Formats: sequence, C-alpha cells, structure tokens
Amino acid sequence: MDLSDGQRAAQEAVESGERVEVQSERTEYATTYANPDGSTFSLSLSTVPVRARQSDGSWVEPDATLERRADGTVGPRASVADVSFSGGGDGAGLVTVAEGDRSLTVGWPGTLPEPALDGASAVYPEVLPGVDLRMTATTEGYREALVVKTPEAAASQELRMLDFPVRAQGLTLSQGAGGGLNALDDNGNAVFRAPTARQWDSAGDAGTAGTSGESAMSLTAADEQVPADGDHNPDPAAGPSDGDAFAVLPVTADADSITVLPDTALLTGEDTVYPLYIDPDVSWGESERTLLSSDGDTFYNFSGGDDGEGVGYCGTYVTGGYAYVCGSGYKQRMYFEFAPTALRGKRVLDATFRVTERWSMSCTHTTVQLVRTPNISSATRWPGPTSNWDIMGDRTVSAGRGTACDPSQPDAPIEFNDDPAQNYENLTNTVKAFAAGDFSRLTLMLKAYNESDPNGWKRFDDDAVLDVDYVGVPAPPTSPGVLSGEISSCETDASDPDVLSDPTPTLSAVAQTLAGGESGANLRTRFYVQKKNSDNTWSVVTEPVRPVSPGYTGDGKKVDVSSPVTLADGGTYRMAAFTRSYYNSGNSYLESNSTVTTKGWCYFKVDTTAPKAPVITFGTPYSACTANDCPPAGGPGVKGTFTFAPASGDTATVVGYRYKLSSATVWSPTVSGTTVVRSLAPDLAGTPRCSRCGHWTTWAAGAGAPSRASGSTSRRAKEPLGAGTSTTVRSVPARPLPPTRRQPPAPATRPPSTPPAPAGPAWAAAAPATARCG
Repeated sequence: MDLSDGQRAAQEAVESGERVEVQSERTEYATTYANPDGSTFSLSLSTVPVRARQSDGSWVEPDATLERRADGTVGPRASVADVSFSGGGDGAGLVTVAEGDRSLTVGWPGTLPEPALDGASAVYPEVLPGVDLRMTATTEGYREALVVKTPEAAASQELRMLDFPVRAQGLTLSQGAGGGLNALDDNGNAVFRAPTARQWDSAGDAGTAGTSGESAMSLTAADEQVPADGDHNPDPAAGPSDGDAFAVLPVTADADSITVLPDTALLTGEDTVYPLYIDPDVSWGESERTLLSSDGDTFYNFSGGDDGEGVGYCGTYVTGGYAYVCGSGYKQRMYFEFAPTALRGKRVLDATFRVTERWSMSCTHTTVQLVRTPNISSATRWPGPTSNWDIMGDRTVSAGRGTACDPSQPDAPIEFNDDPAQNYENLTNTVKAFAAGDFSRLTLMLKAYNESDPNGWKRFDDDAVLDVDYVGVPAPPTSPGVLSGEISSCETDASDPDVLSDPTPTLSAVAQTLAGGESGANLRTRFYVQKKNSDNTWSVVTEPVRPVSPGYTGDGKKVDVSSPVTLADGGTYRMAAFTRSYYNSGNSYLESNSTVTTKGWCYFKVDTTAPKAPVITFGTPYSACTANDCPPAGGPGVKGTFTFAPASGDTATVVGYRYKLSSATVWSPTVSGTTVVRSLAPDLAGTPRCSRCGHWTTWAAGAGAPSRASGSTSRRAKEPLGAGTSTTVRSVPARPLPPTRRQPPAPATRPPSTPPAPAGPAWAAAAPATARCG
C-alpha cells in the first residue's frame, strides 16, 4: 500500500508510543504531528517563526544575528523574510525585504557609511551630523530607527521631512489603517506591513536613573533577588519606555517614496531628553500581534525575548513594608491574531492556547484571562476592541521569579484548555468554528483579571502557540462508478443506465478530504446502492451490509469494493459513495456528503446476457494513461493504431464494434469482425481532461436480428497537451436477445438515448501535459 507521509508518521507514532512529526507539512510557523492513537493529528500553530528555510531547502532555528555576505550586503543568519541591509555606499539600497519573487527596497537619501554590526543591529554612524541610523533585523522583517543624539542635531532642516526612496517588485504600496502602509500583492493581500511611525525621547530612561529612596524598593532593586533573566532592560531604540515623551507619525507613500513627518515640537522641545528616536518598521507574516498601553503607546508585532512584555497594571505594589515600583500606573493588554490557512480542511477535536510567562510581580498567584476579541491591526490603539468579548478561560499562576520563591518559580508555559467544570470556557468550540470558516481571523487577548491590582503585573513572551488535535474533514469522493471490465463508469442519466453483466459488480470511487486535511486523515469509502421498484420508488439494497472499503486509505486514493450482495438480473440500480474520516481508534468517524451532491447518482442495470466491455490495445505512438501517469506523445493529426477485441468469454459472440472520440458527436458505423484494428488521429488541441471516463450501455444495431451492445469502454491515451478526447467502443454481439427479454426496436443509426461521448483526454499537440480523469 502506498502510504502518505501522514500515514507513515501515524504508524511510527503507534509503534513508538510518542507523537511523530509529519515533516512534509512543516512551515515557518506550523508543525504537524501524528498522535500515538494512530488516527488523530496535532497542529502547533505559532504566532512567531519557529524555523526558517535555508537556500538548500533545510530548516534551521530563526536567528536575526547579522552577518556580512559575499555580495557586500548585511543580513540575518536565518529569517522567514529575506532581509538584506546595505554594506555601505549608495543609499538607494538601504534595505531590501523579499518574499519569493516579490520585494520591497527602501533607500536612504544620501551616501551610507559602512555599518558597525551589533547582534541583530547595523549602525550607520553620522548619516547626518549628530544622527545615527540603526537598522535592526527581526525574523520577520526589520526595524529602522534614526538616533538623534543632540539638540544641535535635532535642529537640522533635513529632519523636518524624511523622504525615503522606494522600489517595489510585484507589490503595490497602499495606505493602511490609521496612517500605516501595506505592500499588496496582485490579489490584494498584504505581504509586508508598516505601522505608523513613532518618535520618542529618553525622558523615562533619565527618570529611572535618578530614582532613589529608603522607603521604596524599585523594580530593578527587587529583581536583584531573582535570576538575571528576570531583569527588564529594554533596548531604548526598540520603542518608548515608561516616562518617555512620544508621538505617532503618519506614513505616506507614492510610487517611488515613503515619507515620514517628524513631530517638530518633540524633536526640538525644551523638555526633550536626548537621544531621540524616529522609527518606521516593516514586517512580514500572515498573522499579527500587538501590545497596547493605556498611556497611548503601541508595540505592533512586538518581540518578547527573555524579558517578555507586560500585561496588567504597572504601578506600585506594596507588601511587607516595601514598595515595589513597576511604573507610573498604566495598563497593558496583549493580543495575538491567528490566520486560518493552516486549519483549513481540519475538524478540531481539542484546542490549547499556550504562552510563556517570563516574570511576575510576586510569588503570589494572580489570575490572567484569555479573551476572544474582534480583530486587530497596526492601527489598533488602547483600549483595543472592547465589544463582543468572549472569555476563553482563565488561569491563576505565577512564574518567572525563580529561586526568589519557595518552591522555585522558573519561567513557565501557561496553558489554556477547556476545563469541563467551567462551562464558560469554550476555546475548543471557538477554534473548531474558526477552522470551519465561520470567521476570518481569531484574535485572542491576554489581560489581567483585575486590572487595578499591581500584583497582577506579569510579563509574557511573544511565543504564543495554538495547539489543536484534529482529523481531516472528508469530502465527497470523486470518480464514482461501477466496474465492468477494466474501466469504471458512472452514467448519471436515469433513462439510459449502464448495463453490467456481473451481478456482484465492483464499486469504485476516489477518497477525498477537504483541501488542507489531506495528511491528517485515515479514510474509507462507503458505498450505497438502491434498487428501482415497480412503482418507480427506490429501496436500499446495501443495508445493513453497508459496503465500506477495507483498511484505511489516503486522500486521492482509488478504492474498489465488490458488492457484498448479489444484485437481481434485470434490476435497475443506482449507486452513491461517501468518504469517511476515522478517529478515536477507529470507533468514531466523520462522513462527507455523498457523490449525489457533486456528480449525481450512478445508474446501472444488471443483464447477465450482455457481452462484457471490449478490450482496447493502444499502438504507437500512444499508450494508455494510468491513474498517476500520462506522459505526452503524438499530436493533433498524428494517427495511432487501436485494436478492439472481445473480452474474455465473448470471442464466439462478438461480430463488430462501434466507436467514437469524445470530441465527436456521432458514432462510427459498425466495424465488422471479432478483432479489428483502426487508425485514429485527434484533431483538437487543449488541456486533456475527462469528465466521463468510463463505459456505458446503449442500444445499437447488430447484423440481422436486434441486438444489445455491451458496456462501452472509454480509454485515455498518454498524450501531450491537447485534445480532450477519448475513445469509446461498443462490442456488438452476434446472438439475439432471449425472446423473454423485452427490448426497443433497433435504430437505423444512433438512438436518441445514446449519451454524448466522454469529454476526456486522448492525444494532441506536442506539449507536455498530464491527462487526469475526474
């Protein structure tokens, strides 16, 4: 059996008792596992990259540390967006960020010195007198900050308006919400995003440096009792800190430039504390995240790191005679947004949200809530979306203070999973609806339960993950049919059913899942057959037997099942098929709609006296397509030879054949002979596809007495891009029908009830293509 990657991983998981990654499903943000139960899968969907693909196709851990490249540029070691900074010289190529064949290049209006590298940052000194340009790579984009070091530098006229030249390839710049920019692809999707620019000074840094007092213990002093990773010393160039004066700067763009207007009052104000920073950022990614502060600041697509970012009330916490100072008394909320792409085609069975807590105000546990809110963007400001909140759950925790607590409280992942005892917790049902397409984005907010309690202040990383257990959602099978000879056919015209000579025919279909669920499904196909009654009603004949394909199969795999019941000679039947996706160790399953909803019923009649479908043998240059292969050959007007022969057991009874290509509208005259050879050439070009591959039964004129034609055989040739034609052949029996059989008169040519030829592939113009049937 040809196993899919998911099925192989499921087998390994069962054997090892541990979940096994389905490596072919890896992306920068998502990891898929087969679970040890052998039937379900898990998807771990992160809001930040967990891996980056190298040029050789290998995966490595994201690393924004800059290195000098052979072409003279500077770039991160491993990131999901291809970011390169100038190595100095012409400022037109200051930074290029690319994704596939789409790129955005932003320049500097002047010459650039060679940058000094500092971790993820490249510092271009003195791009203007007293002004450094600091470019910082992230794993998803970059941050740009002009560092204005002195009041004299701030007075420069060149800082009154910053005009950055820009070049876009495969992208169009568009004004975003709230003053930001989006770089859109041809489908209108945002590939890169630039929020509104910001400007801030260093007033908060200066205030912190001068804080002292015997009756108060500052946050920094309190942190000296815990491991160093509990310290919170943010990069001053990454964004404003508590106490910094700041302003939001709208960003505008045209076809060849991006313009930022600094706030003059803050730039040269008497109270401004230098250095002062001006930063327009650019990021890439399907999802968004943001941190909102009640003091008006916003940290769009923030980075958490070892320190994390704060959630709750940042004020002064007084306990045991000490005052622990966090900040000036502001509140913060953290938002993570998930895109549905990785969840499509999946039925969610269980969902968990997880994020790392890096620090808490004290060892005393406090409550943090996870709330679903309306969606966010780079323009979202405090207090954020406030309508239609839906509490997913809450957790009372404390982590990140290490050995300062007894027992120790190291950094820890905080998990939100539905507690059956709490009926308001409904994360799994929410994610299930999200995966089913009920809404376009899932936005989850972390907030303190009590936003007035300074002890509720916590810091969290940006590493939020949505873990789901799932199975692939089944879809109606494709290519349903009943097998006569070697070809499967589905006649959807109830007035002209296929005629089969086998009372236990083989039922056939191709199992399917919805797009996205392919690797996470253990599938079977169920067949459903009804018999036509004398009063024209229909009765089920496959109950309670319910023929289901043995063993599990994968998406796109053909399944054949012999009818478990013997059908009555002369009876008229119709067949439909369903796909089932199994889980819970095979005790539960999801079932798709039937093929009636997509193709219609497959009608057929059992006639044990009818000849079987003829055998068609291809001659050069053509050969029959297989289920998975159809290489090109020949072309329009290029003839090929085809041999028509009776099926096994029919040699003594077949006297001739009629045939036609699917591009033809009439059948050929009867070609006499038990075995005949015909030379045929296609006359059309186009992409070969087959909408009625298979064979069917119809009336045909025989030699002498009226006769019945066999099930027709439709065969596809291996061909180049071209005709969508197939050869359909009927064998004409010599024997008349038994006198007890009632039959219509034999038509002189083609009877009105004869169905049209299948619009299927055969051979055509010499250009590569793959002919497929379905």
